Amino acid sequence: MYTTDDFTILRMKDLVDFIGLSRSKIYEMLDHNSKRHDPAFPKQVRLGTAAVGWYQGEVIAWLQRRRQQS
Repeated sequence: MYTTDDFTILRMKDLVDFIGLSRSKIYEMLDHNSKRHDPAFPKQVRLGTAAVGWYQGEVIAWLQRRRQQS
């Protein structure tokens, strides 16, 4: 069953506030060439030609997995 959070889109500002990481840290986790790359981090969703966001449900699932690993 899906919840509203599964499809809520977080823009970068909202994502930073939601997970407590900086923009630069998030971009490092997304960068395949970075040593801080996290392949488990949720993929961006293209919203337009220059706009991206992340599904809140995927971000929550990622946070839960990180919590279980620590």
